[in-house]
Amino acid sequence: MTAVKDHVAAPAEPPPALGFVGWLRWIWRQLTSMKTALVLLFLLALGAVPGSLIPQTSIDPIKVSDFLTAHPKLGPIYDKLGLFDVYKSAWFSAIYLLLFISLIGCVVPRLGVYLKAVRARPPKPPRNLNRLPGYQRFTVDSADDAVLEAARGELRKRRFRVESYDGAVAAERGYLREAGNLLFHFSLILALIGVALGSLFGYRGTVLVVVGNGFSNSLAQYDDFAPGRIFNEDDLPPFTLTVKDFDVKFQEDGPQRGAAREFNASLSYQETPDSPEKSYDLRVNHPLKLDGSSVYLLGHGYAPRVTVRDGNGQVAFSGPAPFLPQDSNFSSFGVIKAPDARPLQLGFEGFFLPTAVIDQRGPVSVFPDDLNPALVMTGYYGRPSAEDGKPQSVYQLDKSKLTQFEQNGDKWRFQLAPGQSINLPDKAGSITFDGYSRWVKLQVSHTPGTDLALAGILLAILGLMGSLFVHPRRTWVRVRTEDGRTVVEVAGLDRGPERGLGDELQAIGEALKPDRSSTQETS
Repeated sequence: MTAVKDHVAAPAEPPPALGFVGWLRWIWRQLTSMKTALVLLFLLALGAVPGSLIPQTSIDPIKVSDFLTAHPKLGPIYDKLGLFDVYKSAWFSAIYLLLFISLIGCVVPRLGVYLKAVRARPPKPPRNLNRLPGYQRFTVDSADDAVLEAARGELRKRRFRVESYDGAVAAERGYLREAGNLLFHFSLILALIGVALGSLFGYRGTVLVVVGNGFSNSLAQYDDFAPGRIFNEDDLPPFTLTVKDFDVKFQEDGPQRGAAREFNASLSYQETPDSPEKSYDLRVNHPLKLDGSSVYLLGHGYAPRVTVRDGNGQVAFSGPAPFLPQDSNFSSFGVIKAPDARPLQLGFEGFFLPTAVIDQRGPVSVFPDDLNPALVMTGYYGRPSAEDGKPQSVYQLDKSKLTQFEQNGDKWRFQLAPGQSINLPDKAGSITFDGYSRWVKLQVSHTPGTDLALAGILLAILGLMGSLFVHPRRTWVRVRTEDGRTVVEVAGLDRGPERGLGDELQAIGEALKPDRSSTQETS
């Protein structure tokens, strides 16, 4: 009996520690993987959602202030998370930069691999061509060299890159597929750079200008202004403009009655204080270009001109008050504030109706043009109070410290036509509807990376088309002599989804067979 010795396995040695450099390499590989790039792209899109749903400080600080007042517990949490200024928050910038680095680290090495593949020769034919997805074997009476020459010509005609080997021809095409894939990813980097340039150095602001009034390109003149992170106020071009006139035409009949058919603003402008005055007809999609900035026409509306006198007979407010359209017939809501009125401060809110009628709903506008204008409002009064420095919207009336006027025990409301006046209850003053003007809403923007981002998007579409419609394929033709006959093998391999491989090999085989009676095997 043979003794068997028990062999005890030696304990496995622990793997060597990665070390600092090893950890850096591992982090770099994880960051530059395509999986990570896709995750970061998804996070970037997800992170932009709060910027659309939550008020942003750079766009409307008043709404942010109202949100904080209405949500005393949730508001401070949002503020700490940077949700009131998403696109300038640290976490959004981190996602953006990581995505940028990930794409570069993912694409640049692939570019080197692609350039090597482009310079490389098509590979030699495998030993067993009959194992490939597409295969043909037949015999011809032609000489080996003649068949190989015919094969080279046919493959070149089909846009293959051809390489000759001993008794065989190798061909390959479809290099543009990987080029399109690389172009698509490089285009994303280009688009990210364009967006970054716009967000860093650009700006966008809107302003409402009453016809006949002017606008100077300074921060104090804007209703809202969203600057880039590296924007400098001194970078604003020093142009001025005046809205001379505004013309609008509405559809007067048919199913689209009331639709705007044409509206344009006649402007006069100066590019610098010393430059000559020029004119421009500002229309939708025809912006005015001024020193890298663009002035767009966004909208229009009505501004009733009102004079408010207080209880002492002094003018507490006089001028146009822009009202904002609420429907397609331009029923426009607005407020008129007279905080300096004495002995009571006054405020009014209501509607301007360009074509007013009274039906079961009350006073309404039935057409957007000014066919029968009327001002329908409600008045409020309150004790004079000191300014608290809190920003207030010119389109909202803070009624927390105001009381609505009453007359004979009912809430007091009034309706005025142009030129009419009415006295306020309790001798608090009067209000006169002097007339009305039109206003236009202008957007001034400067986005230096727009052309670059647009080029990136167009190149991305081009690259995507290349990666979708180009078919990488390898084809081999091998020729040898057996029993005095020339045996030809034609085989092919798709490097992607198989599309028409058999039909192409059949056509190549037919081109190499001058004798149609030759025997053939196909797989």
